[in-house]
Amino acid sequence: MLDIENFLHKQGYKRIVGIDEAGRGPLAGPVVSVAVILPPDIDIFLTKDSKKLTEKQRKKLVPVIKEKALSIGVGIVDSAEIDRINIYNATKLAMERAIQDLKTEFDFIITDYVKFDPYPHISVKKADEKSLSVASASILAKVIRDSIMETFAKVYPHSFDKHKGYPTKLHKQEIQKYGITPIHRKSFKLYSQLKLEL
Repeated sequence: MLDIENFLHKQGYKRIVGIDEAGRGPLAGPVVSVAVILPPDIDIFLTKDSKKLTEKQRKKLVPVIKEKALSIGVGIVDSAEIDRINIYNATKLAMERAIQDLKTEFDFIITDYVKFDPYPHISVKKADEKSLSVASASILAKVIRDSIMETFAKVYPHSFDKHKGYPTKLHKQEIQKYGITPIHRKSFKLYSQLKLEL
């Protein structure tokens, strides 16, 4: 879980950022990116793939990550921006905002299979399974986004606290029943997708 960081440290990089996002696939809500810098002498405190953790386990790890991290940055792009620039560009914009939100200088970035020029970076497939800093960023991004969607569940008649905006059967049924809300991504062609899959 620290092989990538250790390799980069041996190359002379001191402050390495792990960056990951949550919310590329949903039909509603923002995409959230988090950047995390961990100290070079960090002990491995997470051995399980971050995506296989339960919601309770992720929430329990939040204060641990915050305590151990040298710096954490958060970037959020809402559904209106996603519709305007597309989800790929919105993901990179969220990453950019997360990097800008860091309070510490950095040398190098590890991304979860996203090209991030012009920054010095390495794009690693399934980086959240191989890099502790990316795994930490993945956990924080998921927890932050889930919290945002739980708040939206109190505003709109959709169960955003349950499906978090992902295209589940329940969500599709709610779109048919209640229609779309201001936080739905209109560019995702919701209705044609419903016609095909419901």
